[in-house]
Amino acid sequence: MHDLSLAKDLPQLAVLFLIGAIASGINAVAGGGSFISFPVLTAFGIPSVMANATNAAALWPGSLGSAYGYLNLLPKTGHHLRSLFWPTLFGTVIGAYLLLALGQRVFDIAVPFLIFGAAIVLTFQDRIKAAVNQHHGEVSVQLGMLLQFLISVYGGYFGAGMGFLMLASYALYIEGNLHELNAMKVWLGLLINLAASVLFVVKGQVLFTSGAFLSLGAIVGGYLAARYAQRLNASKMRGWVAAYGFATAAYFAWRVLG
Repeated sequence: MHDLSLAKDLPQLAVLFLIGAIASGINAVAGGGSFISFPVLTAFGIPSVMANATNAAALWPGSLGSAYGYLNLLPKTGHHLRSLFWPTLFGTVIGAYLLLALGQRVFDIAVPFLIFGAAIVLTFQDRIKAAVNQHHGEVSVQLGMLLQFLISVYGGYFGAGMGFLMLASYALYIEGNLHELNAMKVWLGLLINLAASVLFVVKGQVLFTSGAFLSLGAIVGGYLAARYAQRLNASKMRGWVAAYGFATAAYFAWRVLG
């Protein structure tokens, strides 16, 4: 697979910059940004495993921009980062390894189910959140670490919607408002994307020119969204992202069946 060329494919690269900004901004506010960026990469003819690897590698700098934007909200919950660091790292490496070891065919079959599941989670986020809040304090830190490990395995393998899964798990055992928990989610999401990206780069699965333009957009979109997130209606945005996710899942299911 040849990468996009700066000399020949500038319009496509400009689209990737814009898509990176949108995807990273959605990740910072509502989650599900990969619903936008991953299908665009495959639409440019990039095989799905390589598109997923390039997407993960490109979006982590956007997570860095978001993480910096949320830095002022970490003092209350930031101490939990120490206990969740290793479960996140180990889970991510396992998930990324599974992506590469199981190969293209398994991933192509799994993608519609993964996207559909993530869209379901986004659709019923408010109900899930209400159910989680009823059980706040009933989950130990150790169980929270296990949940973080499992979410990180998923994040290393694909990752769409993993941000909300992290937020839901944190609400079970960590004191803090939505924005304080979101700050933790962004920092640990950064670790997931960075750790997976290192493995993907080593294994030659990342397209650097395409990823660079996606990444530049992600940095801009992630930082701006983190700075202005409280002015946006996250619930409405989640609804639109979830609807797009269902359509994307149907498209990839059609590709597999076809």
